[in-house]
Amino acid sequence: MRKLTMAAAMILAGCGEASADDAMVTKTGSAVPATISSQPAACGSIEDFFLTSCALTSSGITVYGIVDTGVSWRSHGAPFSGTSAPGVDYLVQKYSNRPRWDVGPNGLSQSNIGIKGKEPIAPGWDFIFDLQAGFDPYSLRFPNGPHSAAQNAGIPLTSQDSYADSSRAGQFYNSVGYAGVSSPYGTLTLFRQNALTLDAVFAYDPMGASYAFSPLGWQGLTCGAGNTETCRHSTALKYRVDIDQFRVAALWQFGGYELNNAATGTYQLQVGGDINLAGGKLSLDAIGSYAQNAVAMGLAGNTLPAVLPQVLTATLSDNSALMLVGKYTRGPWQLFGGYEFIRYAPPSNPFAPGTGFIDIGGDFVCTGCTTINNTNINNTAFSAGDKLFHVVWTGVKYAVTDDLHVVGAYYYNDQPAFGAPVNCTNPTAFANCHGTLNAASVAVDWQFAKKYDAYAGVMWSQVSGGLANGFLNRASVAPTVGLRFRF
Repeated sequence: MRKLTMAAAMILAGCGEASADDAMVTKTGSAVPATISSQPAACGSIEDFFLTSCALTSSGITVYGIVDTGVSWRSHGAPFSGTSAPGVDYLVQKYSNRPRWDVGPNGLSQSNIGIKGKEPIAPGWDFIFDLQAGFDPYSLRFPNGPHSAAQNAGIPLTSQDSYADSSRAGQFYNSVGYAGVSSPYGTLTLFRQNALTLDAVFAYDPMGASYAFSPLGWQGLTCGAGNTETCRHSTALKYRVDIDQFRVAALWQFGGYELNNAATGTYQLQVGGDINLAGGKLSLDAIGSYAQNAVAMGLAGNTLPAVLPQVLTATLSDNSALMLVGKYTRGPWQLFGGYEFIRYAPPSNPFAPGTGFIDIGGDFVCTGCTTINNTNINNTAFSAGDKLFHVVWTGVKYAVTDDLHVVGAYYYNDQPAFGAPVNCTNPTAFANCHGTLNAASVAVDWQFAKKYDAYAGVMWSQVSGGLANGFLNRASVAPTVGLRFRF
C-alpha cells in the first residue's frame, strides 16, 4: 500500500476529527506540553494507521488525535448538549432531573484534533508549537461552555439541557494554541496555554481529569484556581525548567476580556521535585495562583419551584489559591493525593450599571440588563465577606497488566459559610451557608489494540448544605461505558 503523504494524513485527521490530551504526564509526575513528547515511527500505510501505534508525522510535524464516544445512564440527569464540553451531567447539577440514558461523549478524555511540531534551530535548542481543538464526537461542534449556559437562559430548571461553564468557548484553538522555544535552560511558550493548575490536575488526578469519573475534570473549579474559565488563557507566557530532580514553572496571563481571556490578569508560580523513596518515586508540587476579575458564567433566577426567569449571570471575583499535590509510584501501583485552598474576593474592577463586556463564549453580558437582554454581571457576590473553598482528593491506580488498569478515587469539596449572616437552620435555603460535595468513582480501562481502548466505570456524587442550594436532586449515580481511538 502506498506511503501516506501529509495531505493524506490531514484528510484522515479531518475525518476522525480527534486529538490527543492537552498534556502528557512525564515519568516525574509533572505535566508538560505534548509538543515535546517522543513519538512512535511514522505511518507507512493506511493499514499501519489503524492497526499499529504509528504517528501521522512528516518533517517534524505531527497530526494527532482522540475520538472518545460512549453511553451513560444517570439516576438524575438532563438531556445531552452538543455545545457543552462534557455533553451530559455526569456530576450532579442543579438541573439534574430524572433517570435517563444519553450518549456519553468524552467520558475518559476530551475528543480533539491537533497539529504540533518540533524543529531544531541550534544545538540543544528547538522551536516548538501546538494547535489543538476539542470537539464533541456526536454534534461535531467545538464545545462552548459559556454559551451552553446562555442557551438555557429563560428556560425553567426542570426543562434545561445539560450545560457547564468552561474555558472551551467555541474557539478553534479551544485546547491550546502556542509556540515557543525548548532549550537546556527550560521551555518558554507564548499564547493559548493550560494554566499550571490544569497541568497539575492532568498529572495528579487519579482519573486524569475525566469528565465521567472526576469532579476535577467535570466542573473545572480546581484547574482554574477557583473558576473553570481560567483553566486556560489565550494570551499567556509560560516558563518551565528542570534542575536535577527539582522543577520550577511560572505563568503570566496578560491582556483582558478583549483578548479572549476570562480574567484581566493571572499569575502562577510552581515548585516541585521527585524523591526516590522505599523502592518507588514520590513526586510533589506546589502551585500558587492569583487571578484578577475572574469570570464564572451561570444561570440565576427564582428559587424552587423552578420557574422563569433564569438569567445569564457573570460572577466576577479576584481569586487566590494554593494547590498541593503528590503522587507515589512503585511497580504497578500509583497513589494520588491533592488539596487546593481557594479564596474568592470582590473584583478589583467592578462594572457600573448598564455597562458590560463580551465573554469568551461570544455572549454580551452587562450589569442590570435583565430587562434588555436577560443578562447580569454580579460584582457583589463576595462584598459582605470573602468566600473560602477547600478541595481534597485521593485515589489509587493499579496496572493489572500493561494494557489493563483499574482506578478508584474519592473527591471532597467544603465551603464554609460566608458573607452576610443568614439563618442556616435549613442550609440548602441559602447558597452562602456551609456546604459540601462528596464524590467517589471507579473505572477500568483496557487497551485491547495499539490505538484503541475500552472503558467502563461509575461515579456517585452528592451535594449538601449551601452547595445544594437550588438543586432539583442532591445526588446522582452515573455509570458510563465508552470506546476511545487515539492516534
